Amino acid sequence: MTLVDVERLREIAEIEFADIVMEAFSPGVNELRVILIDGSFLDVWFSLKLEDRYSYHWERRAIDGKIYRHDNAPHKRWQVVDTFPHHFHSGSEDNVIDSHLSDEPEQAMRQFLHFIQGKIGSESKARDVVE
Repeated sequence: MTLVDVERLREIAEIEFADIVMEAFSPGVNELRVILIDGSFLDVWFSLKLEDRYSYHWERRAIDGKIYRHDNAPHKRWQVVDTFPHHFHSGSEDNVIDSHLSDEPEQAMRQFLHFIQGKIGSESKARDVVE
C-alpha cells in the first residue's frame, strides 16, 4: 500500500490556486475533494490496493453536463490511446484522449488545477462579455 501526502496536495490546492479553490479536505485515506468557486468539485483518488492506480476527476455534470478525468484504469476499450493505460476523459466518459499528466502527485495536481483554472477563467470571461 502506497500512501500519498494528500495534506500536501490540499495545501497546493488551497494556497497556490486560491483564486479558484474554496476549500479542500480529505474524506478518506489517499483521497482529496477540492470544492471550486463555480460549484463544481475535483476528486483525487489513489488506490490503496492497486499499485500506482489513480484518478483526478473534475465533476461538472450539475453545471454543464461535463466531466474531465485523468486516470489509469486499464479499460480495454481505451487500448487505442497512445498513453494507455493513462487516458483523459475530456468532457464525457466516452471522449477519451491521451493523458500526459505527471506520475508525481504534486506535479499532477498542479497540472490539472492549471487546466481547471483555464476553463473556469475562460467561462467567467465569456459571462462578462454577455452581461
